[in-house]
Parts: sequence; structure tokens; C-alpha cells
Amino acid sequence: MIIKILLTIIFFAVMIGVGLYSRKQASSVDGFVLGGRTVGPWLTAFAYGTSYFSAVVFVGYAGQFGWKYGMSSTWIGVGNAVIGSLLAWILLGRRTKLMTQHIESRTMPDFFGTRFDSQGLRVVASVIAFVFLIPYTAGVYKGISTLFEMGFGIPYEYCVVIMAILTAVYVILGGYKATAMNDFIQGVIMLFGIVIVIAAVLNTQGGLTVAIEKMAALPSDADPNVNGKFADWFGPDPWNLLGVVILTSLGTWGLPQMVGKFYSITDESAIKRGTIISTIFAFIVSGGCYFLGGFGRLFGMPPVLPNGKLAFDSIVPSMLVTLPDVIIALVVLLVLSASMSTLASLVLTSSSTMTLDLIYRDKKSAPGEVEEGTIDDVVAEKIERRKVVVMRVLIVFFIVISLMIALNPPTFIAQLMGISWGALAGAFLAPFMLGLYWRGVTTASVWACFIWGVGITVINMLLGNPINPINCGAIAMVGGFPVVWLVSLLSPKMNRETVSKIFECYK
Repeated sequence: MIIKILLTIIFFAVMIGVGLYSRKQASSVDGFVLGGRTVGPWLTAFAYGTSYFSAVVFVGYAGQFGWKYGMSSTWIGVGNAVIGSLLAWILLGRRTKLMTQHIESRTMPDFFGTRFDSQGLRVVASVIAFVFLIPYTAGVYKGISTLFEMGFGIPYEYCVVIMAILTAVYVILGGYKATAMNDFIQGVIMLFGIVIVIAAVLNTQGGLTVAIEKMAALPSDADPNVNGKFADWFGPDPWNLLGVVILTSLGTWGLPQMVGKFYSITDESAIKRGTIISTIFAFIVSGGCYFLGGFGRLFGMPPVLPNGKLAFDSIVPSMLVTLPDVIIALVVLLVLSASMSTLASLVLTSSSTMTLDLIYRDKKSAPGEVEEGTIDDVVAEKIERRKVVVMRVLIVFFIVISLMIALNPPTFIAQLMGISWGALAGAFLAPFMLGLYWRGVTTASVWACFIWGVGITVINMLLGNPINPINCGAIAMVGGFPVVWLVSLLSPKMNRETVSKIFECYK
């Protein structure tokens, strides 16, 4: 216990220290939200990876999908690395950086408002982002607190509150730069931690070969007379497994807190290096988490909830509880690192979106035009400082709301994330990506995709989830592309001159 407490105190001290170190760079809006757009490839790549993978993955997804699909759940981690990291950086990195800098966009809702010449889109996108980031944040709190409770014996409620306060402190102090620097430190802990934890857990089962043989001897849930499905390449349910791969991999392309990392990177050469770093990071961390979760059935049945369903969020903690104290301390740091980096990214994204796109909506001129009646530098500086203050206040507000949900969690971590990612990426992914590449995307098609993504997710939830929230999220994301394409063909086109000026950034 002394080792656990000492390592955790050092961890928290470093996080707060980085926040204090970075506070001077967080005095302006660009500094607070984007780190002045001068964040290098290593910091950006680790910020992307650590925002991607949190306790939601390590505790919630790895446990639930490892139980359902066995060792084939490792494909989810492979998909996260190839689709969620490699292809995301290749297809979105350069174009996002150039266009958002050209049109002076600081957030994803700001991109929609400027790219498609609609302040209404900007406002509605900011509301969608704020509302649907809350359940994801609550899922992260739940995941980290479940493991913290196992490691320290501290009641769940206290864990949730402690995590919220500490995250708020270093984000409020240092903004994006503090978040990115802490993400790098936390990412290093995650890389080493997941490798050591996998080795320790498999060692309790007699090593990798023995563990695989044990998995192969387990009977199938569908047919007790059939063995080997949980050690099979594609597992007992490949189609539902594919739905999870799509949701968790393609979803990052449309999430404000993920895409925002491309806004802040320094230049195009940094994007190339960041692509490689981020992909390797995802292979090790996400692949390792799902590979570990695939052996969950070897550690006995998880507890049963009052509603009769298995407590999937307890599977990974039950795999770790018998490990030596030093390893458990490392696990706690691993999950703390993964979760606090994600929490920081979520609260910063939410507060900046509400401040810049709902409360202070600056009317910007189109690229290439000269603004009339510009205000003097002193007034501009006061407004900038006021915006940063409002963002800091909204960080507290957002954390309080997500805390209230986390203290009374309505469902499993995986379902919380499915609802959040389904609505956000279902609404944003297609118009954002196509808006970077295709001049023919219309304003009406973006509205249609917003209605599609949020509508299908909310209706499914209100009807009691007749479609699994994970699969529903995947349908929302993929379905957004034909929605945008068809509506763009049938609706009035945007002004050619305006669109041409926006796309000049790629020349």
C-alpha cells in the first residue's frame, strides 16, 4: 500500500507541476485551446493516443468484448491501430491542419460554421458535442474508479471526485499545452505498463501457450458441446465483432477531441512523423488491452448485477487482483494515465466548444476578405482573457455534470461510450471528412447528417436499444456518408467563389 500511495502521489505531483509550468502559455485562446498551434509530433501523437485509449478501453471494452469474443477481440486493437490511427492521420492529418489554419478554425463546430457558411450549424454542432461528450466522460470516470477502488480499497464515490478535481486543476492551469505534455508522460507509462501487466497476468495461467490451450478448451456459449471458439481467429460472433471494430476505429475520425489534435500540430513534416508514432502506440496499447481482455474467462465468472446481467466492468479488475502489489500499483498508474489524459481532452474540448461557438461567436470574414472595423489591441486582449476565464469556468461545469452521471451510472461503460461515439461520429464524421476533400458538400447535407447521427442514436436509446448501442453507433457512422452524398446532389450548392477560397489552402 505504501508503494501504491507513493507512486500515485508522485504521479499527481508531476501532473500538477506540468500545469503550473504551462500556465503562461494558456493566457490566450489559441494558447489555451491549441497550444499556439506549435505542438510537435511526439506530443501530438501521444496526445492522440492517450485521448483515444482510457479506462473505457482497459476496463470496460477489454473486459466485455474479451468475454464475448475471446482472443479474437485482439482484432479490435488492430483495427484501432490501422483504421483509428494510421488511416486517420493519413487521410485527415494534413488536410485538417491546412484548412483549419486557413479558415482560422479552433474547434470542430467552428469548422462547420465557417466551411459551410452557417452560424446555425456552428451552434447546433457545439450543443451536440457538449451533450454527447458527457456520457463518454462519465464512462471514463466509472472505469478508472472501479480499478482504483480495487487497488486502494477507497470507496467508488471518493475515487470519482478525486479524479475530477485533479484533472480540473491541471487543465484549468495549463490548457492544451499542459494536457499534451502530461499526455506524453502518461503515454510512456501506458506503453511500459501494458507490456508488464500482460506478462504478469499470463504468468498466473502458466504462460502464453498454456493460457491459449485453456481458452481452446472452453465450451461455446451458443453450443456447450463445441470447444475452441474463444481461441479461434474470428471468435464466436465475427459480425458483431466487426461492429465493435468499426465503432471504436472509425469513430475517432469524427470526434471533436480527437480531430482537434491535428489543428495544433506544427507543420506537415511533423504530421508524417506523428503518423508513425501514433500507429505504433495504438498497436501496443490498444492491441495489448484487448489481447489481455481476451483471457478474461480463465479467471472465473464475473459478479451478477441486480438485473441478472454479468458485471462486465469487473472482469479486468478480477484478473489483476491477485497480482503482486508492485504490479497493481503499476496498473493503477497505467489506468490513471490513460483516463486522466482522456478526461483532460474531453473537458477542454467541451469548454472551448461552448465558449467559442455558443457564448462568443465571432463573425469571421471569408478567407481572402478583409474585416472591417477591427477593434484595437487592448480591447482584443481583454476579450481574449475573458474567453479563457469562461472556458475555465465551463470546465468545472462540465466536470460537475459528468460527475453526477458517474455517481449514478445508468449502464455498462461500453454502452455509455457507444451512445456517445455513435451520436458524435454519426453526426460529424461524414460532413467533416467529405468537407475536407469534396467541394460539392452542401450546407443542407450537413444538417441532414446531424439529424441522422443524433436521431438514430437517441431513437434507439428511447426504444430500449432494440439495436445494440455498439452496432447502432457503427450504423450511424457509416450511414452518414450516403446521407451527405445524396442530399448534396439534391440540394442547392454553396457559392463557388467562397468554396474556391477555402480550398486555396491545398495549392
